[in-house]
Amino acid sequence: MKLKLGAQVKKIYGLLFFVMLVWGLNVSALKVLVTTVDPVFLTALRIFTAGLAVLIMTRLLSIFRLPTKRELVTIGFIAIFNVILHHIFLALGLANTSGVNAGIILGANPLVVLMLSILLLKTAFSRLKIVGFILGFLGMMITSLAGTDALSVFSIGDAMILISMLAQAYSFILISKLNPTFDPRLLTGYMLVFGSLIIFIVSFFQNAKFTQVTALFSWKLGLLFMFSALICTAAGHMIYNFAIKQVGPAETAVFVNLNTLFALTGAAFFLGEPIVLCHVIGFLFILCGVFFGSGAFESMRKPQSKAS
Repeated sequence: MKLKLGAQVKKIYGLLFFVMLVWGLNVSALKVLVTTVDPVFLTALRIFTAGLAVLIMTRLLSIFRLPTKRELVTIGFIAIFNVILHHIFLALGLANTSGVNAGIILGANPLVVLMLSILLLKTAFSRLKIVGFILGFLGMMITSLAGTDALSVFSIGDAMILISMLAQAYSFILISKLNPTFDPRLLTGYMLVFGSLIIFIVSFFQNAKFTQVTALFSWKLGLLFMFSALICTAAGHMIYNFAIKQVGPAETAVFVNLNTLFALTGAAFFLGEPIVLCHVIGFLFILCGVFFGSGAFESMRKPQSKAS
């Protein structure tokens, strides 16, 4: 049974690696899309498309069912933090702060999830895992600061990014406490659809130009949108939320550090942005952080100690 569980955890970690890859590439895709379509309206449309796709996938997986009234309240509550607050403040914050500031604030997510897990879930972590979280954060900072002169002064945009990050971190704790009878993949579909409808309303009051959606009819932008909505948001969030329930919010969140690595790689490959030595050093810190913080190093040592 232990071998089976170990194999399952390895499979989940492999899927998380894939999710971080596509989420990193999604940054380049969104950079192209937001130059044509209003960012908040694009977010609502992308999340709504992803939500419908997730519900269809849960139907194919035979896990679809209608939620109870109590579960509806839970879905709405998690969606407020995971979708509505996170994405609205992220979209508004990115328009009012530097990319460096935003990257560092968002990169603190794994450490915040770690602290919330200790405070709210009473989870105990080994020293090696804590070292891994710190290494990952340092790697993210080194990578984000590479090629920049200095951080800009803390602004209202930074405060919005901070709220966005804290809301998402807290939502991970809520997902980990979800009723075992309600599949987190099904939760993903419902909360994406619910959250997107609220963001649609917000974009309406922001006087977003809904006619901009016609730009997505071109094959290039259309493919980028479908990649972002179906692969990154739908499949990515299904896998991520499922992993939270299986291996824990902190162990899952440490993989978020890989976002920085893959985002910069994607920017270099697709947008022609340079990669410097500091990026490589940061990559190494991030990889070591994930290796220790996820518990992979400790799990590799256990068979050896038993054999001796």
